[in-house]
Parts: sequence; C-alpha cells; structure tokens
Amino acid sequence: MLARFFSSSKRPFSSLSEQEILALAISSEEDDARIYLAYADQLREQYPQSAKVFEDMAEVEHTHRNQLIDMHRLRFGERIPLIRREHVSDFYHRKPDWLRANQSLDQIRAEAETMEQGAYRFYIAAAQRTTDAQTRKLLGDLALAEQGHEEIASMLGERHTPEDVKAEEDASAHRQFVLTYVQPGLAGLMDGSVSTLAPIFAAAFATGDTWQTFLVGLSASVGAGISMGFTEAAHDDGKLSGRGSPIKRGLASGIMTALGGLGHALPYLIPHFWTATLTAAVVVFIELWAIAFIQNKYMETPFLRAAMQVVLGGSLVLAAGILIGNG
Repeated sequence: MLARFFSSSKRPFSSLSEQEILALAISSEEDDARIYLAYADQLREQYPQSAKVFEDMAEVEHTHRNQLIDMHRLRFGERIPLIRREHVSDFYHRKPDWLRANQSLDQIRAEAETMEQGAYRFYIAAAQRTTDAQTRKLLGDLALAEQGHEEIASMLGERHTPEDVKAEEDASAHRQFVLTYVQPGLAGLMDGSVSTLAPIFAAAFATGDTWQTFLVGLSASVGAGISMGFTEAAHDDGKLSGRGSPIKRGLASGIMTALGGLGHALPYLIPHFWTATLTAAVVVFIELWAIAFIQNKYMETPFLRAAMQVVLGGSLVLAAGILIGNG
C-alpha cells in the first residue's frame, strides 16, 4: 500500500532500453530545437541579432535529431517509441513555455547554457548504457557536440552579435527594464511616500492615538496603491510608447505606492506615541533618500538635485501634516 502510494509514474533512466534511449534523445533534440526557435521569436523584435544566434542553434539541434533518427532506422526500424523527458525521473528537465515567456536576454542566455550542460550529461550517461559500437560512437559524438555548444554559441554570437551589437542590445534591455519597472515603481514610491505624509502625521498629532493613526495610514497607503496601479495600467498599452506590459507597470506602481505609505504607517503599531512618531520620522528620512538614490542611479538625475527635490518636497509635506494636526 505505502509502496504504491509513494511510487512514481516516471521511469528511472536505468530501466530504458537502447531503443528507448535513442527515442528519448530524438524527442529531446526536437524539444530543444523548438525552445531555441521560441527564444528566437521572442527576441526577434528587440534583439534581431541574438534571434539569429538561436535560429542557428535550433538548426544544429535539427541536425542532431536527423542523425539519431537515421541510427534508429538502421537498428530498430521506422517506428520510434513515444518517450519524452517528462516520462523519465532521472532526466534533465526544461521549463514549460509559460515560465519562459517573459525572460530577459541574460536569463535566456543562461537557460540555453543550462540546456547544453544537461544535454551533455545525458549523452554521456546514454553512451555508457549502450553496447552497440555505432550507437555508442554517435552518442559520444553528440556529447562532445553539446559540450561544444557553448563554443558554437560564442562563434555564432561573434558572427551575429559583435560587441557593438551586444552593447546596443544590453542597453536596450536596460532601457526596457527602466521603462517597465523602475519608472512606474519610482513614481509610485514617490507618491506613496510623499502624499501620505500629510494625512498620517496630521492624524497622529490631531488624535495622539497610535492605533487610529495606523488605520489612517493603512487606508491611505492601500487606497493610493490601488489608485496608482490602475492609473498606470490604464495609461497606455505600451505598444506605441514602448513602455512594456501595462499589467507589469501597474503592479510596479501600485505595490511601490502602497509600500511607500506603509513604511511610515507601520511604526504607529508601537503603542507609545512619541516612540512611534520618531520611528516614523526616521523611516521617512530613509525613504526620501532612497528615492533620491534611485533617481540618481536609474534616471540619471544628479544626486544633489534629486535630494533637494525629494527631501525638500517631503519635508514641506511633513511639516504641513504636523501643522494641520496641531491646528
């Protein structure tokens, strides 16, 4: 009963016959070629030169597949057993399509390298389990080819993506990251940090009640986060502006807005009023300088100018909240 409960529907690699090993290699090469072509389609619009690299790598995988099919036809005939890597417990795995859809250029390059390393280990293990001399030689040759894929990718990269093109693609990737995540997130952080200062500190000094102040801060932060998120998502679809997915931008803006307000609302969970208020003031100081740092790092705003804008503006809003609360 327990053995049946814990048993896996996948077969161990050691149980495969030589025909099944060849069939598994064929299906794996087909899958890898398809993945490389999917990467090429994903990159073609923004990184056409890198897309050509993956198209050529897919062509190499098709060549390997044809060699394996010829060997299977020679030894076992025309009928290839249906066996794929997800059927084998010890086989290397690939991410499903929906997890690869939004990878960055660097992530795609790293994933391709991982694929090649896994294929190399598979062919080494497969060759060790094969007794037929021709099949063993083919599998060994393919192992060396997979090991050399990194060099092939490098050579293809030199042909299709010389240093100046790589630099341009990396700059484009950085620009897209800034437009899709940093810019909306920074706008949200500024709005959440600055716009909630007045109501939170006004409530604090008007009531002297830390719990009531926390509730005001929580509602202001969450409300501002929802508002900013929907506003950013509805602003444009990103196709003409090139700013990327509206959902990603909306989430970045909404989450950072809420966090910006919650940063100085959470200290009011401390029951002692002045301890909570001084802690909130320190958090505000850190938030404002963090905003200035992000502006300087990603938006190329001179640090002193960013600091003056953010810190001075935040200080004025803070002072307004305190004055209104004491009024």
